[in-house]
Amino acid sequence: MLVVKAAMTQFSSEDTLLKRIPYIDDKDSIEEIIQEAKEHKALIVYTLVVKELKQYINKRTKEENIITVDLLGPLIKGMEDFYGQKPERTPGLLHKLDEDYFNKIEAVEFAVKYDDGKDPRAIFYADIILTGVSRTSKTPLCIYLAHRGLKVVNIPLVPEVKPPEELFAKKSGKVIGLTIKPTLLNEIRVERLKTMGLEKDADYASFERILEELEYAEGVLKKLGCPVIDVTNKAVEETASKILQIYNRGDLIDR
Repeated sequence: MLVVKAAMTQFSSEDTLLKRIPYIDDKDSIEEIIQEAKEHKALIVYTLVVKELKQYINKRTKEENIITVDLLGPLIKGMEDFYGQKPERTPGLLHKLDEDYFNKIEAVEFAVKYDDGKDPRAIFYADIILTGVSRTSKTPLCIYLAHRGLKVVNIPLVPEVKPPEELFAKKSGKVIGLTIKPTLLNEIRVERLKTMGLEKDADYASFERILEELEYAEGVLKKLGCPVIDVTNKAVEETASKILQIYNRGDLIDR
């Protein structure tokens, strides 16, 4: 559409009506367009990629003396020579890419909106639910997986706070637990306190507190009966890969 508009600016085309007709995938639709173009003495610019439909529109427009422009044909031919491979010739691939893009955007917005268990009802709309103690990479994993188009919610496990009932509900069978070695968690939390300008000996980073939290989380994860991943010394990408393996195997089945 933009290419056609750009070309039209090179001519006195203010009175020209530009009409876009998307998703043409059969000869009957093409025939209707040809008859309309014939009636209005119009030019047809097309981006068909299916060989049979290209041949049909070229044949019929010649018979009806309608000028046509194949917008994609020369470009695809040039890319065919450049890449040294045949094109897919599958219609709608750009639309699919756009759809995938917007799915990712929606998934990222979902991860941000429901981060850190802000609304447990999100559990029912998530593809994956991550749960574990603080600093087990739950939020980075949610964002990373969102860029794969997955809606992921994370639920923190804290001894003083009862886990949401939704976590144990019938439809919440897509839970993955995250755990970590206490020594590493201690180091991570100490560094976290430093960045926040707090004393490193705060209860949050004490070894006793960490052991208490991990023991509590272990009990919750056993009750859930969900897969558990140890994130100790693992990059986000590595943990995400393991999560995707579990997800793609279909191990996360609604209870």
